[in-house]
Amino acid sequence: QVQLVESGGGSVQAGGSLRLSCAASGLEYCRRDMSWYRQTPGKEREFVAGIDFIGGTTYADSVKGRFTASQDSAKKTMSLQMDGLTPEDTAMYYCRQDNACSSRPFWGQGTQVTVSS
Repeated sequence: QVQLVESGGGSVQAGGSLRLSCAASGLEYCRRDMSWYRQTPGKEREFVAGIDFIGGTTYADSVKGRFTASQDSAKKTMSLQMDGLTPEDTAMYYCRQDNACSSRPFWGQGTQVTVSS
């Protein structure tokens, strides 16, 4: 099994920055793709950014140029640097891992990001 623990959420004014982290443990010798999703009440969870097992990154159009995903050399911690935040970025942010040794993805418990205007 995999455990994912997010941290770094909080409240910030528009234009500000936050950095989220996701610490992963378990099934570490399997190929892993990591990603960030976010969700607001009444809406579906949406993709934000991802890092594949070789380090390639992808971003949702809405965050390109503002958010940067990275991971440490041991690939145990993934981070999301969020700059230029807007109220539309307010959501619960979730870390997700797609692990080749599991038939289902793993999710963290989420961390709240609130951006005020």
